[in-house]
Amino acid sequence: MKQKIALVLSGGGARGIAHIGVIEELEKQGFEISSIAGTSMGALVGGVYASGKMEAYKKWMYTLDKLDIFKLIDFSFSANGLVKGDKILRKMKSFISNKNIEDFDIDFTCVATDIVNDKEYIFESGDIFEAIRASVSIPTVFVPVKKGSSVLVDGGVINNIPIKHVTRHKNDLLVVVHVNADVPVYKPLLSTTEKKIKEISYFTKIKNFQNQINKLKSNQHDKKFGYFNLINKTLGLMSNQLSKLILAEYNPDILINVSRKTCGLFDFYKAEELVEIGKHIASKSIETHKNKST
Repeated sequence: MKQKIALVLSGGGARGIAHIGVIEELEKQGFEISSIAGTSMGALVGGVYASGKMEAYKKWMYTLDKLDIFKLIDFSFSANGLVKGDKILRKMKSFISNKNIEDFDIDFTCVATDIVNDKEYIFESGDIFEAIRASVSIPTVFVPVKKGSSVLVDGGVINNIPIKHVTRHKNDLLVVVHVNADVPVYKPLLSTTEKKIKEISYFTKIKNFQNQINKLKSNQHDKKFGYFNLINKTLGLMSNQLSKLILAEYNPDILINVSRKTCGLFDFYKAEELVEIGKHIASKSIETHKNKST
């Protein structure tokens, strides 16, 4: 019989792609994921996995730089956020089965932040697309999701590691993946010509967009912090401090730490590298757990 695990996936922007590698390694080593709780990118990857579409999603992520990225981004430049998110959500529907959360084969929970009522908003049932869209709504970047009297933004604002919301089963193991950890960076050997071409293409597109945004900030005193770098730094520091408190309260059986310095919040062009990082760190963490158990 396979060892069941309750899996908690943190947010962290592009670093959350490492969750894919972690899940693949867990399955490779014979674990059975019986429940998932995720925040932000952790909610997205967890939702895709629960839908049984992770392999297709991974392949798409690997080619992300070859697409016209900005065709998936519907800019709004409103006071509520730069991106509406509707186009991205429509694309995600091809990777998530048309089911409500309660219809998944495994227990799935994701977390958003209700900025009207100053509390967590927990999705344990209902529309998976709405749940993910709310959980990934980085403040000032994505337009918030309105649901009843609530206005929902990224779950990482208040709970980036939703351990208390994961469903537990008898004799399961609690596995937590923290992709904003203060640990050394691990870099796999993936320096191929194709990778360099991907980076150049991606950086050109992102640089052009950042230049447009930074023109709005032309009077800033410190040019070191562009718009996206500032968001990355601010959310990362805030999330990390909250995560330390959460991890101090709970004691995961396996804690898989991915450095918050692995990549930037929006470095999605590094998907292949990030999946490999997830696999490697998961393997080492599982090995450590097994050694403690013997």
